[in-house]
Amino acid sequence: MTTRQLLELAFSSGRTGTGPATWGQRAIWDAVRRLPPADAPRYNIATAAPLDPGLPLPVLLAALERLLHLHDSLHTRLLPDEAGGLRQLVDGEGTLDVHLWPAGEHEDPAELGTRLHEELAAQPFDTATQWPVRVGAVTAGGLVRHISLVLSHTAVDGSGMSRLVADLSALCLGSSPEELAELREPAQQPLEEAEFQTSERGLRRDAGARKQFVRKLRLGPPRLFPPHPLPPTTAEPARFPNAVLRSPALPRAVERVAARHRVSTGSVLLAATAAMTARLAGSTEAVLNVVVNNRFLPELANAVGVIAGDGLFHLPDATAEFGEVVRRTHAAAIGTYRHAYYDRLALAAEIDRLTAEGVQLADRSCVFNDTRELLPAPAAPGEEHTTLSWPVEFEPRPGLTYALDALQSAEALSLAMTADPALLPRPAMERFLYGIEELILTEAAAPADGAAVGA
Repeated sequence: MTTRQLLELAFSSGRTGTGPATWGQRAIWDAVRRLPPADAPRYNIATAAPLDPGLPLPVLLAALERLLHLHDSLHTRLLPDEAGGLRQLVDGEGTLDVHLWPAGEHEDPAELGTRLHEELAAQPFDTATQWPVRVGAVTAGGLVRHISLVLSHTAVDGSGMSRLVADLSALCLGSSPEELAELREPAQQPLEEAEFQTSERGLRRDAGARKQFVRKLRLGPPRLFPPHPLPPTTAEPARFPNAVLRSPALPRAVERVAARHRVSTGSVLLAATAAMTARLAGSTEAVLNVVVNNRFLPELANAVGVIAGDGLFHLPDATAEFGEVVRRTHAAAIGTYRHAYYDRLALAAEIDRLTAEGVQLADRSCVFNDTRELLPAPAAPGEEHTTLSWPVEFEPRPGLTYALDALQSAEALSLAMTADPALLPRPAMERFLYGIEELILTEAAAPADGAAVGA
C-alpha cells in the first residue's frame, strides 16, 4: 500500500471582498445547518473521472491555481453575523488541499480513485473556516490518472459544477484565465450577484417571482397521490426505492417529438412526466417542482455559484392528447423558468404564514430535474432494449412524493426515480417510468400529419 500525501497549493493575489450572502448561498447554508452532522455531506456536489493517458501533476496544480483566480466561489467562506444574517468573505490568499494518492506497481488507479473520491465526498465542509472545495488525485507512472472534485453545495450547483469542470479542462490544455473569462462573459461573481439581489431591481424581481409562485400554489390541488396501504414490516419508516429506466430508443424519440411540435426536448420530458403524474394520481392536473438552472438570465449565463432554483409548474389538463400536452407544457414552462430566481428563504416564510392562516396550497412534493447536460448517466452494458433496475434504497425523505432525474449517455437516456413507497409503491413506479417512455415513443412514431393517441 502506497503512502498518501497532502499537498497545500498556495494561492495569492486573488480578488477579495465581503458582502451579504446570495439567495442560493443562504438557502443551502441554512438547509445544511439544520441537518445532523452525519447527513451534511448529502449536500456536497461531487464529480470524478479517470484521466487517460494521464496528466503531469504540475500541469494539474497550475490549472487548479488558475481556476481559483477565475471563480471567487472557490475561495469564499460564509460567516453568520450577530443580526442573524449571513455574509460571504472572499479570501485573496490561502491554500487549497490536494489529496494525492500514488498508485503502487500492482494497484489499479481507477480503484484507488473511486475509494479516494468516496472518502472525500463523505466529509462535510465547515464553510466558516474552510474553502468549499477539496481535490483528490491518483498518480501512476508520474502522471495523474484519476481526479476527484468535491465542493460544498454553498459554492456551486449542478450547472456550476459542469462549467467548473469545463474550465479546469481548458486550463489544463493551456488556456489562460483571461481567455476563459472573456469567453465566459457574462458571469457574475457571487459578490456581484449579491449586489444585484439587494438592489431595487433585484428586490423587484424577487417579489415578482415569489408572487407568481404563490399564485400557482393557490391554484393547484393540495394533494396528488393518496397513501397506499403497505404491509406492516417494522416500526421504522420504509426506505425509498430508486428505480432507473434506461432506454436506448428515447434520445432520438424525444428529439423527433420536440422537432414535430417545435418545442425543446426538456419540454417533451416534462410533458410526459406531468401526464404520468396526473394519470397515476387519478387526476386531470399535475403540479411539479421543477429544478431550473437559471443560466438563461444574461448576467448569470456562465456563473459558477448557487444559481439554480425551484420553479412551480402547474398543468391543469395533463391527461389530454399527448401532442397537445407537449405544446401546452412548453408554453407553461416558460413562465415557470422566468419566475425561478428568488429568495427561497423569504418564500418559505411566506408559505409558512399562509399555512398557519389555513390557506390551502398546492402539493409540491413531486420533483423533476433535467440533468442531461450536467451529469452523464452511469455506465451500463450496451443493451439494445429498455431495462429497469433498482440500484439502491435511500433513507426516507420527508415531504417528497417522488424525485425524477433525466440523465443522458452516448447510448441511452435514463430516468432515475426515487419515491415514497407509501404513495408510489414499486409497481406504480414501474408504470410511471414505462409510461413516460411509451408516451414519447408513440408520439414519435405517429404520422407527421396525424395526432398520436395517448398511452
